[in-house]
This record gives sequence, C-alpha cells and structure tokens, in this order.
Amino acid sequence: MLLTFRILGPLSVTAAGREVAITAGRDRVVLAMLLLHPGRIVGFEELIDAVWPDRPPVTARGQLQTCVSRLRRTLGPDVILTDPAGYGIGCGEEDLDAAVFIRLISQARAVAAGGDTVAARELFREALGLWRGPVLTGLDVPAVRQRGAVLDEQYASAVEDRVDLDLVAGPDPDLLAELTGLVERFPLRERLRAQLMLALHRAGRQAGALAEYRRFRDLVREELGIEPGAALQEVHRQILLGEPAAPQQSAPGPEAVDSLPRVVGDFTGRDELTARLLATLDSADPVPAVRVVDGMAGSGKTTFAVHLAGLLRSRFPEASLFVDLQGHSDERPLLPEAALVTLLRQLGVPADHIPDHLDERVRLWRGELATRRSIVVLDNAASTAQVLPLLPASGNALVLITSRRRLAGLDGVQPESLPVLDDAEAVALLARIVGARVAAEPEAALEVVRRCGRLPLAIRLAGARLAHRPRWHVADLLRRLGDAALPELAAEDRTVASAFALSYGQLPERAQRMFRLLGLHPGERFEALAAAALADESLASARDLLDDLLDVHLVEEPEPEVYRLHDLLREYAEMLAAELSAAERRDAVGRLLDFHLHAFVAANDGPQRAIVAADLGGAVPRRPDLAAALADPVAHLERERPNLAAFADAAMAADQPELVWRLARAAWRFLYTRGYVTEVDALLRRGLDAARELGDDSAVAISANYLASSAQRLGRRDEARGLLELATRLSRGTNAVNTVRSMGNLAVIYESEGRFDKMIESSLQALRIGLSVPSNLVHAGLQHGAVGAGHARLGRFGPALHHLRLRLQLASTTEDAVGVASSLHHIARVKWQAGLAGAATTRRMLTAALRLSRSVGWTIGEAEGLGQLAQLDHAEGHTGAAIEQVEQAIAVVDRIGHHRYGAWYRVHRGAFLLAAGDVAGAAESCEDALRLARTRFPYEWALALSGRAAVHLAQGDAGSARRLLEQALDMFDRMGVPERHDVERRLAALDSGADQLRTPAGGGRMEA
Repeated sequence: MLLTFRILGPLSVTAAGREVAITAGRDRVVLAMLLLHPGRIVGFEELIDAVWPDRPPVTARGQLQTCVSRLRRTLGPDVILTDPAGYGIGCGEEDLDAAVFIRLISQARAVAAGGDTVAARELFREALGLWRGPVLTGLDVPAVRQRGAVLDEQYASAVEDRVDLDLVAGPDPDLLAELTGLVERFPLRERLRAQLMLALHRAGRQAGALAEYRRFRDLVREELGIEPGAALQEVHRQILLGEPAAPQQSAPGPEAVDSLPRVVGDFTGRDELTARLLATLDSADPVPAVRVVDGMAGSGKTTFAVHLAGLLRSRFPEASLFVDLQGHSDERPLLPEAALVTLLRQLGVPADHIPDHLDERVRLWRGELATRRSIVVLDNAASTAQVLPLLPASGNALVLITSRRRLAGLDGVQPESLPVLDDAEAVALLARIVGARVAAEPEAALEVVRRCGRLPLAIRLAGARLAHRPRWHVADLLRRLGDAALPELAAEDRTVASAFALSYGQLPERAQRMFRLLGLHPGERFEALAAAALADESLASARDLLDDLLDVHLVEEPEPEVYRLHDLLREYAEMLAAELSAAERRDAVGRLLDFHLHAFVAANDGPQRAIVAADLGGAVPRRPDLAAALADPVAHLERERPNLAAFADAAMAADQPELVWRLARAAWRFLYTRGYVTEVDALLRRGLDAARELGDDSAVAISANYLASSAQRLGRRDEARGLLELATRLSRGTNAVNTVRSMGNLAVIYESEGRFDKMIESSLQALRIGLSVPSNLVHAGLQHGAVGAGHARLGRFGPALHHLRLRLQLASTTEDAVGVASSLHHIARVKWQAGLAGAATTRRMLTAALRLSRSVGWTIGEAEGLGQLAQLDHAEGHTGAAIEQVEQAIAVVDRIGHHRYGAWYRVHRGAFLLAAGDVAGAAESCEDALRLARTRFPYEWALALSGRAAVHLAQGDAGSARRLLEQALDMFDRMGVPERHDVERRLAALDSGADQLRTPAGGGRMEA
C-alpha cells in the first residue's frame, strides 16, 4: 500500500487518504525516530536510548524487535528496512512531509536569489502550509524533541524568509497580525522582532515599534544577560530618527564586477548542502561571513562554490570575485601578495595604484570591500596562512573557500566537507552529460557511477567518453571500466589519477609511504593500529601520518580511529603499492595479518584464549606493543568481520597460507557463538584447504574439527561426521586434546539425530581419553554437559543433574561464562521437569543465564533463555507474555540460521497460540516447524507432529490428529524419550472420545 507519513505536527500515517493507526507508544517513538532520519540507518543503541531514555531493560533489543515486527504488520513488510547496524525507513521523498518541506524551502531560496520574489513567496507558503504544529506534537521523548528541534528551527527560519519577501511586496494588514503572533511564539528571535518593528513603523505606529524594541531589550537582559544584536539596534535607530525603514536607493557606487567562472549547465545534486549553507547566511548578524568547503580531489568543490556564488549574486550585487590559489596544481601555490593583485585588479584598481608591500595591499583590499556587498571565491587554497590575508575585516562580504586540505587554523569557521554524490545524484549527473542512453540502461548506469566511486570528476570523464561515442551503450562503458577504472577515467589532459597524484605528491615522504602501503590493506576499513602494523610504525606515528592523509582527503575517518579509502583512491594506492618489491609487500601483509591474528586470539574469553593459543603453538605477536594497545578485542573482531575473506586472500597472495587457518581458528568462537555461521564456514573451509596445502596434519585436524561445527549447524550432517572422523583419526595417539574435542563434537551430531544414548556414549568416551590431559578442564566440562543433556532428554534426571553440576563447577573454575550460562539453562530446566524447583526459583536461574548469555554475546544462550522463560510463562498461565518471549527467541535463531532451535520454538509458539485461541496461527507455526525439522532433526520433527496434531483436533479433524500422533509415537519410541508417554495418553484419550489433545494454558511440562 502507498503510505504517506507526516511529522510536521502530530505523527500521522495515511494510506490512500485513510488514517493508519499506530497506537502503541513505543512503536510511535520507533517510527518517529526513523522518519526523523530518512535515508539512513538508525542504530539499535540510538533507538533503544530513544524508547528508554533513562534505564533500558536488559530485554531492550528484543522488545525493539517486537516493536518493529508490529510496525511491519501494520505498515507492510518492506517499509522498515533492516541492517546489521539498525533499522531504516523505506519511504520516498514525496511520501514524507518533512522531506517535501525541505525541498520546497530550498527551491524558494534559490528562486528568491534569482530575483523572482512572487514565485518564491508561493513556494514558501506551500512549504509552510505543510505544518500542523510543532514537530511530532505529543511525543515528549528527549531524542525525538532534540531532532525535531532542528526542523522547528528550519520552520522559523523559513517564516522569516517569507516575511522578508512580504515586507518588500508592500503593506499588508494581515502580515502585522501574523507577526504579532509569531513574536509571541518565538520571543527570542531578533529577526522576527525586527520585522514586526518594521511592519509597525510602516503602519504609522512608530511608538508601537519602539515599544517592541524595549520589550525585547528587557526580555534578553533578564533572561540572557545580553543586549539586542547590532542589526536590531540599527532598526531601532532608524525608527527613532524617523527614517523610512524600507530599503532606499543608495547613491551610485562602484560599477558591479562579476569575475566568477562560467557556471556549468549540468550542475547536479548538493541540494541539502546548498540549503544548509544558504540558511546559515540568513542571519541578521553583520558580515563578513566565511564558509569553507573541503573535500577530496575531484569531488566538485570549485563547481559547487561557483554554483553557490551564482545563487547569491542578488544578495551581493556589487562584486563577485574569483581567484585560483593553486594550492594543489602543477604550479606553486599562489602567494597572498599575488592573489591580492588579482583580486584588486578585478575590482578595477589600476596596477600602478597597488602597493608593493603585503600589509599595504591587505589594507587597500579590505578598504575596497568595506563599501561593497561582495562574494569572494578563494579556490584551491593550500593553507590557512595563504588565505588569512585575503579575508575582509568588515563590510558586507561573503568569502567561499575551497581546499583539498582541512584548514583547521581558521578560527570561528565551520568547514563543510563535500562528500561524493549519492546514487541518484550520480546517475542524474551522468544522464545530463550523456543523454537518453542512461535512462535506457538504468542498471548499467548505476554500476558505472559506482565504479566511478560517485566522484563528480570521474563521472564527468566517464560521461565525456560515452557522449563522444554515440554508438556505445552504457554497458560498453561499464565493460571498459572493468576491474580497474582509473586508466579509463581520462579526457584529453584531464585524468582522475593525475588529480590524485597532485595531492599525493605534496605529502611528506613517510606519509607517501603510508598511503602506498594502504594499497596493500585487504578490506574496506582499517584502524590506526592496523595501519601501524602495516607500515611498521609506532601507534603515535601512524596516527600522525593518517592525520596528514586526512588533512588532504586521501583517507576518510567515518568513526574515531577507523579509516577507509574511497574506491578510486584505493585503486590509486594499489597502483603505487604494485611498484614495491615483492619482499616489501609480503613483509607488510605479514605484519598486518599477524597483528589481526593476535587481536582475534585476545577476543576469546579466558579459558578459550588459552586453548586457541595452544592450537596456534604458542605463537607470540610480532608487535606486542600494538597488541597491548588494543582496548577492546571483541569490538575489533566485529569491526574486522567483513574483511576476513579479504584477509585470507591477502595471506594466500603473499604466500603465507599458514595465516589462513590460524586466522580462521582464532576467530571461530566469536563468529560461531554470535551466529555468523555462514561466514565462519567459508573461512574455515579456506583454512582447511590451506592446512592441507601445508601438509600439516595437526592444522588439518584442528581446522576439520571446527569446520564440522558450522557444517552441522548448516545442515551438512554427513560432511560434519566425516570431518570429525578425519580430525579424530589424525589426532589419535598424537594429540589427546584434539581427539577429545573431535569425539565430543560427535555427540552434537548424535543429539541432532535423536540418538541420545550414542550422544552419552561418545561424550563418556571423550571424558575417559581426556583423563590423560588433567589440565583440560574446559573440554571436560563440555563433555559433562553433553552427558547431562543426553540423560535429561531420556528422562534420567538424577544422572543428568550430576553431570550438569559438574559442568557448572568446571565452568566456574575456568571462568567460562558460556559454560556457566549453559549449565544454568540445563539445570533450571531439569529441576523444573523433575519437580525439584518451583517457578520462582526456575525463573531466577533462567534470568541469570539469559543475562550472562547476552553479556558475552552468546546468541544461542540468549535464545535458550528466552524460549525457556516463554515456556515457564505459559505454564503459569501468562500466555501473552509467553508468545512475546518466544517470538524474540525465534527472531534470534532465525537471524543466525539455527534451524533446529527454530523448529523447537515454533512448536512452542504453536502451543501458546492454540492456548490463546489463535488456531490458524498455531497451524502456521507448527507447519513452519515441520518444514524446518522434517527428515533432518527427528526429535524436533516428532515434537512438531505432536503439536500439529493438537491443532488438527482443534480444527475438528480427529483423523489427521491420530495419524500424526501415531507417527510421533513411533519416532519417540525409537529415541526412547519420555515424550512418548504423553503421546500414548493423548491417543488413548482420542480413542475414548475425550478432547485431551491440547495442553492447558496454565500447565504443561517445560521442554528444551
């Protein structure tokens, strides 16, 4: 359905003109936050802070998912976008009133700058007519109010702009009444107060205008302890003198000067930045104003500055000046003395009137500007020192400075860094250069601009090639760009590579070396620590060198201490790195990957870290100083996760295959426990191949064991069994730890097959072998846990508790948080099933296990805690709470692709929904469980059959219920699990004609 969202006033969603009700308070906050940030992903933490501004509950993430699920059910599945970092809103610009408002006021200001005040007034009125009150009235949430205040400020600024135009248009009695109300609403806005004073004066109410000034002066003195601004004081002075407040014709001044370069006819995009800069210039404070636009080579800084200056010509009609300071060119940067000669000559100052000394030229320059409303574009600045003498000291001047370098020395100036274009802007620019061919091949056009890194210069050069080849299709250009775009991005003497080379060539030698070596970095992002390892620099030196690169926009810093290269700059750095010797490249990559390897080892918790270190042969880091400086290894591994495949590629390319299996082993636990199973599976497979290439049996055994874990999770059970048998065969008699590990992991396969006696047998055998390694407490704990879980599944609660308590004791001894959480989960369930613990005790244990699981990022433990708490809620008759908890558990296991647990929790959800009277929902949930478990997971399959049978009976289909129950009984009998007794009872009840197939809402046994 087509939805329209309105936030300029109370939150409103409509579909085809009919209101869509969003009633839940938290849902409204989540939707409001997404609509306040259109076009970007809002992070989970930001949303949680908005919904719970004081103390978020431990279940905040799950409750947030529930809010999003409800919104999707109401708004449609595709409206809210999901990203690993958070959520976004999928609505077009015309579907959100705030986006329409911003577009209209930007157009209005541009039209007004062009002199068409009538059209500008209409655009302002249309924009302001969208408002129905303050932003998101009724949502008194700090995060919403903070962001909403930005839009409220834009509203007030737009009102002031429109009133200026109304005042120019002539007297209007309605305007005076409107201004009176606006001043009451915005009592501290000087510009509105000045407008009201002017309107009163024009209406012949001079005394009222002066009284307005006094009221404002008293207000700001009392509340702020300041005096009115200079602009308002000037209006007051004029009214006191009885001078007309309307603009008067001034005496003829110097002839207008326009030295701006030609504005390109195909200028595209930058609407938001243009509107923001225009808004900052609307202040009533005295100028000169200085605005700095910096950005990487080819980002269109000059084009943008000239475009903006063109829009502002009417505000600064007496001089539009331009000088290229040659900060980044083949020539030496222009000295301030030479730049002043150029600027003064543009103003018409005769050459023989220009003094020789810099100080005298500066005084003459500033004196010339003092009486002119002027725009000065200082393009391509090299440094702060170069531009400081060129800045006016007073007068009505605007200075626009562009530079590839960040001019941090300019006090009181807020720079604007010019980003690359977004996809839509980039394609639009290509279309304006090339013409209709772009619209005919939209997918190829989008890929072309992405290969150009959405960099305006690159798009212009690519577009020029296509424009001059009328027989080419866009796809032909795309093929030419291939994997290396830089050589193709050239037109006559203009190339993207030469633009980059100018920035690179002006760097100090060590900064050049750092940039070259970054061309070897695999993956998109990197930390300062990684750059230090790559370049063999100290961390402090690496930071300084990266700052040098940042200052000239050769690298970007999207978050503190995390950097990246633009796609084309990466390609340029790779070209430079290719000129290094093979030995230098190999050593640099080795240093980098060794740092990451030991960072990944450190991401393992205490006992696991020792196990990983032992598997890696006790290797020590090449750069212990960098390893020690890593503050948060877990966050580091999460950040580097997208780069893992690239790390493996780099290791193989550098002829260091041993690093592939080592990196995979070090990262395994983090990736596996957090549910990144597909990623760890691909990485481990490459590690196994590398270990085989090395002929290292120990490495093969280790890699095979851990690859089996992901193969099993992803449903490749036969492959997992073969890998574990291989690992056991290679380790038997040579490495008892590997043998115990592999044999114990076979128990997991037996569990998934419903062979619980074999699960116990395999784990006990692993325990016996493990006696030869008395220090191997972690693996012993794992085996006791598996034995206990097997006994619990078979209904042998005494032996189960014995082994589970040993598991808990060993996990506590080794400070194995995952082991402690797992033990608590299982002990709580077994004691509840055996009648040895009440609901309150069970809930305390499960809550503690859930909290611990979340604190260490153990996703399966989180799902187990949620699922078991849901069963406890259901057993106590809290069916609504049970459904909410199990939905969260399903969301967790679905996210990580754990189909066996997914089947479990869907069976339980079906039971809960059936108890709540939602027969259709229960049927759907049980069918989903059957789909996930059928033929792959016998125990869960039988549970799903039993659950579906209950639904059949509720639907009046006793025949189907009997058939499924008989099938489930046969499977439970073969497994030897106590669930068979419940099925026998239900079949007997069916034979007697009693309706006892449904589990009562307030009872029932809590299962796994």
